[in-house]
Amino acid sequence: MPTYFERRQIVTPGDLIAEGDYVAGENTYKENNKIYASRIGLVEYENKKVNVVALRAFYIPRVGDTVIGTVVEIGFNGWMVDISAPYQAILRASNVLSRPFRPQKDDLSQVLDVGDLVVAKIVSYDRTRNPQLSVGEPGLGKVTRGQIMKITPTKIPRVIGRKGSMISMIKQETGCHILLGLNGVILITGKSLEDERLAMMAIRKIEEESHTRGLTDRITQMIREEKGKKGGEK
Repeated sequence: MPTYFERRQIVTPGDLIAEGDYVAGENTYKENNKIYASRIGLVEYENKKVNVVALRAFYIPRVGDTVIGTVVEIGFNGWMVDISAPYQAILRASNVLSRPFRPQKDDLSQVLDVGDLVVAKIVSYDRTRNPQLSVGEPGLGKVTRGQIMKITPTKIPRVIGRKGSMISMIKQETGCHILLGLNGVILITGKSLEDERLAMMAIRKIEEESHTRGLTDRITQMIREEKGKKGGEK
C-alpha cells in the first residue's frame, strides 16, 4: 500500500497520492483503488485517511471565531459584513449601540459606514442563514488604526505556531499588537509604520513557507536582520 508523497508535501490536482487500502478524505478522490488530489494543497495522513489541505480556500464560519470584516451594506436594522466567507455576515444595530435602536431616528452610517473595518465574533451560524456577529466583548468593534493584511485562512494556525510560539515571537521582536482574524484577515498595530511593516513581512514569509521546517528560527533571524539594517541606517 504505497504512498507517493510525504506528509505536508505540495500536490496539484490529478497527482497520485496513495494506492491500496486508503480512504479518500478532504480534497481527494478515489479511482481504481488509487487516491488522487482534487485541489492544490498539502498532503495530510490521518491513519488510513488521505486529506489535502487546500492552499487557497474560503473561510468557513464557526461559532466563537473572532473575525475581521468590511462593512459592505447598511440595512434597515444593521450592517452586512464581508468576512471573506462564501456568505456575508450580519451585525445588528441592537448589538452595537449601547441603547435601544430607533430605526426612525438613528443614522447607522454615523456608527459604521460602508468600507469600515470591524473586529467581531461569530455568535451563530448553521448554514441555513447568514452568520450573526457580535461586538459586545472587549477588543471588538470598529478598527480605527493599524495595518490590515490578508492571508489564506488555512495558514492562520501556522502564524500562531505551536502553543502560540510563532505569534508570540513576532509580537516580542516587533513590539506590535497583532490580532489574528480566523478568516485570514490580520490587524497589526505598532509604535511605528516600520514596526508594522516588519511584522507584515514576517507573516507574509510564514504564509509563503508554511510547509517548510525550521520556520520559526528563520523568521526570528529575518526580523533581527531587518532591525539591524534599520539601526545601521540611523
